[in-house]
Amino acid sequence: MEDIGKVELRALKSSDYQGLKDSMIAAYPNWPGAFWGEQHIETLLRIFPKGQIAIFVDDELAGCALSLIVTYEHFGDSHTYQEITGNYTFNTHTPKGDVLYGIDLFIKPEYRGLRLGRRLYDARKSLCEDLNLKAIVFGGRIPKYHEYAKDLSPKEYIQKVKFKEIYDPTLTFQLSNDFHVKKVLVNYLPGDKESKDYAVLLQWDNIYYEKGARKLLDKSIVRLGLVQWQMRLYKDIDDLFEQVEFFVDATSAYKSDFALFPEFFNAPLMAAHNNLSEAAAIRKLAEHTDEIRDRFIQLAISYNVNIITGSMPSMRGDKLFNEGFVCRRNGTYDSYEKIHVTPDEAKFWGLTGGKKVEVFETDCGPIGVLICYDSEFPELSRILAAQGMKILFVPFLTDTQNGYGRVRYCCRARAIENECYVAIAGSVGNLPKVSNMDIQFAQSAVFTPSDFSFPTNGIKAEATPNTEMILVADVDLDLLKELHNFGSVRNLKDRRTDIYDVVKK
Repeated sequence: MEDIGKVELRALKSSDYQGLKDSMIAAYPNWPGAFWGEQHIETLLRIFPKGQIAIFVDDELAGCALSLIVTYEHFGDSHTYQEITGNYTFNTHTPKGDVLYGIDLFIKPEYRGLRLGRRLYDARKSLCEDLNLKAIVFGGRIPKYHEYAKDLSPKEYIQKVKFKEIYDPTLTFQLSNDFHVKKVLVNYLPGDKESKDYAVLLQWDNIYYEKGARKLLDKSIVRLGLVQWQMRLYKDIDDLFEQVEFFVDATSAYKSDFALFPEFFNAPLMAAHNNLSEAAAIRKLAEHTDEIRDRFIQLAISYNVNIITGSMPSMRGDKLFNEGFVCRRNGTYDSYEKIHVTPDEAKFWGLTGGKKVEVFETDCGPIGVLICYDSEFPELSRILAAQGMKILFVPFLTDTQNGYGRVRYCCRARAIENECYVAIAGSVGNLPKVSNMDIQFAQSAVFTPSDFSFPTNGIKAEATPNTEMILVADVDLDLLKELHNFGSVRNLKDRRTDIYDVVKK
């Protein structure tokens, strides 16, 4: 399908009904009449509005997840769809129940392959945790079973799907989203000819469930995926993005909330212009920036991960800047600029320093981005911290170990003085056919403040030096809140703003 511009996940509304009906008809083409009536949706929205979640692509309803809360012991594992829904009246729903029961989840065919189903499942999981329910349970279809029914029992079919000997578009996806099989249900949903009227009872357990507690506090864990990028020659932008997508896919597979790329990761494309001066070659590279940004936006949407694109050259008028993008997984984006230009960047490339210093709101809280050399100027990160930044991302490019040392130790200081997490990612390897980009040295890492709740050395995780890899690390934002108020030292709170201040002009 064509590139998409925006993905929105929100509660379903009555006014969405026609889009929901159209999507269901398209999602179940071999099951005539398999769509909910408007009165059914109105009932669900009246009794449990939080449980009805829709996902939109460019303002078109692309899929939906519908659910109830039930007291599961009233039904047990041997129930039918008609029983669990109260003969489609939904009078089985009770706010005092203990299980979130999924009664439907579908994605319109033209939007499949964008991992929208995973977003709906993740939203259900978050709802289950927020409501402090024991588990999510539902009867899942096995729409490919009719092709194998002559030779395999449902149990045998399920085992082959588990071991990936058979691909079932529904069951395979549910197993990959951490649901486990409880049993086979017979005559669960009469009329499902593809599944031969069988279904698989699936369950996801809420590990945060607390007996007797009505609501669990929101989790504060954010997972970071850092790409330590190997510089190598690429024949064109498609070749480059084959490697980019590999890393985005890998960080997404580990359920990362962010993927961070290094500064000037796209420099290998300058090899095609090595016959030009350094200044002319990098301006040729800048011609790719808009396309690279747009490709990153599509990857962020498709793989459900916020991407910090590192940085790349960008022309505005006759001036050359070093610019990067925060590509959110909902399809929106913002840009950031390198403020301080190194002497070599000015000398060989004619690079101009930017002016943007701002915090970006994301679904994981406020973040900041400083490109390489900017991390060595403490005023910038202090301005961002004053605006609420919790995580600072630093894409960098350093050729020697002493250059890397400056970035590393300044970033460790930024984490301590601003009581935030700092994630740095750089490139490794050699580029013999690109002038002024011959060698690279990096050791990507995540740094923390230095106090009792954090690692004693202030290092949450670090990559193997000068090796292509990804580094995945979890950071806990709640620990920052505790530090701000109860830390053994409080660098933000104890500032003497009566004597000094850092002000953005």
